[in-house]
Amino acid sequence: MANFSGLTKEVGHKKRGKTGVLLVNLGTPDEPTASAVRRYLAEFLADPRVIEIPRLIWMIILHGIILRVRPAKSAALYKQVWTTDGSPLMDITRRQTKKLSAYYEQAGEEVLVDFCMRYGQPSVASTLQKMHKAGVDNLVVLPLYPQYAAPTTGSVFDAIAKELMTWRYLPALHFINTYHDNPDFIDALAASITKDFTLNGQPEKLVLSYHGMPERNLHLGDPYYCFCMLTSKLLVAKLGLTEEEYITTFQSRFGKAKWLTPYTDATMESLPAKGVSDIAVVCPAFSADCLETLEEIAGENKLLFTAAGGKKFRYIAALNDNDDHIEMMANIVKPYL
Repeated sequence: MANFSGLTKEVGHKKRGKTGVLLVNLGTPDEPTASAVRRYLAEFLADPRVIEIPRLIWMIILHGIILRVRPAKSAALYKQVWTTDGSPLMDITRRQTKKLSAYYEQAGEEVLVDFCMRYGQPSVASTLQKMHKAGVDNLVVLPLYPQYAAPTTGSVFDAIAKELMTWRYLPALHFINTYHDNPDFIDALAASITKDFTLNGQPEKLVLSYHGMPERNLHLGDPYYCFCMLTSKLLVAKLGLTEEEYITTFQSRFGKAKWLTPYTDATMESLPAKGVSDIAVVCPAFSADCLETLEEIAGENKLLFTAAGGKKFRYIAALNDNDDHIEMMANIVKPYL
């Protein structure tokens, strides 16, 4: 009979048995330059989950037009939000990871926490491989998109599956696909908004601006719109707001197709004419501040509102690394640890 004593230790199976939590966000260029943005956009916009038009046609448009024109313009926008700590999204996600890891340490739980970006670095594949080498075979993946959408959460699953298809030994995998109606999430949002109202006064209208999505996606069965509306409903109920005191809108359109309405920018331009001159804007679809919140909302949309006659505009920051946001993450993944 063959003797396998000592073989287990040699091949490294004994070091397995660890639990890991992987936070995943969208991604960011490595630096605010045209070349770095071009690399990032080439990966992001080549994802068939993101752009759902015939592949050959889109590749011609992407490489023949968009990647020649857009990188320089986008790089200029990234420079406006870049800090000494680099990309806000990268910095905040790194801080979220560190605080969640500290949360488990203080609780006496052995959980390896790491993060990756769906596009750019650190990549999904490289981070999974690092966690695998560390002995993780019980993996909980938390995409930091509160409301499920195929181009965001669905795309994260694609990347996870693509990497795991190459593995001999698969971990137990727990994938959190949405937390749009999670009580801890709603409570954290409400607490952040209430704090702002206490410091600055309640505005005439609270604008809940979610990332946009082509309307076609809704008709094809994507639940994103419905999940956003439910988040709004639960949030305003928690805040005790009336129908007249808030509005749900959608930002960040791309291309000429019809997207989910009402559009945030059009709303900014129309509110002053309706007698609304004091607003606060919060973005419940973003777990961390980034280009779309800091430049597009706090920058561009503020200018649109004031140019149209608005008097008071303020942006309420994303939950970022707030303690209750970190605790929410811990509670969401707790059943799978």
